[in-house]
Amino acid sequence: EKMNSAMSEEPDALSVVNQLRDLAADPLNRRAIVQDQGCLPGLILFLDHPNPPVVHSALLALRYLAECRVNREKMKGELGMMLSLQNVIQKTTTPGETKLLASEVYDILQSSNMSDMDNVNEMNYRRRKAQFFLGSTNKRAKTVVLHIDGLDDSSRRNLCEEALLKIKGVISFTFQMAVQRCVVRIRSDLKAEALATAIASTKVMKAQQVVKSESGEEMLVPFQDTPVEVEQNTDLPEYLPEDESPTKEQDKAVSRVGSHPEGAASWLSTAANFLSRSFYW
Repeated sequence: EKMNSAMSEEPDALSVVNQLRDLAADPLNRRAIVQDQGCLPGLILFLDHPNPPVVHSALLALRYLAECRVNREKMKGELGMMLSLQNVIQKTTTPGETKLLASEVYDILQSSNMSDMDNVNEMNYRRRKAQFFLGSTNKRAKTVVLHIDGLDDSSRRNLCEEALLKIKGVISFTFQMAVQRCVVRIRSDLKAEALATAIASTKVMKAQQVVKSESGEEMLVPFQDTPVEVEQNTDLPEYLPEDESPTKEQDKAVSRVGSHPEGAASWLSTAANFLSRSFYW
């Protein structure tokens, strides 16, 4: 019986961490997830999971949770959080995008209670250390702000997230649904046009880049209509299967988030129950 349980653990873990990631994407759920007794410790354990897509999904969830300033002190103080993030960054088998994402989460949490000067010094030190572990061939990350026409509900956000995660070189992203924007962290050797091509592939959304003029005013710059070749994240087949969209299975869960708080609560309860059964808390 235990062997059967162990064999079935991996798909369950991926399913649960993806549910937590989708819940954390909605700002209305972020405080509740961190206050829950089981979810934060569970995400920390997922950082040590042998399946790379589980680790990457857990990091995306933590990145969303860290957006909420109120959460940062509790997250930083959670047993094993900072150590597990360091382990992900330093492990030689960790993919480059995952290392950069872990380093970004570490920076946010580490700087949560520092003075401005200490904050800058620590983040610079962390970036240098991350670059060392990533190797000299890795380029620095850059941030691209996209305005996405058609990004107006949770199902569209899910489509957009699915398209972005397929691109090799995407590290993390945060949605600002109220203004139809997505802030994307990418490796500097990835062209922003690749993001536009991926979003256009959804057939229901189109991206423009948000840039600032010399006077500081924001401007929308359209991308060229010529699609660019997008390198797929082929090392994540279980996370993003080509033949079956994850939105089909998760549609009910995602559509409930925010619009029906009891739906989010039931998913949190399911996740916490799974975690307590799996890790014997």
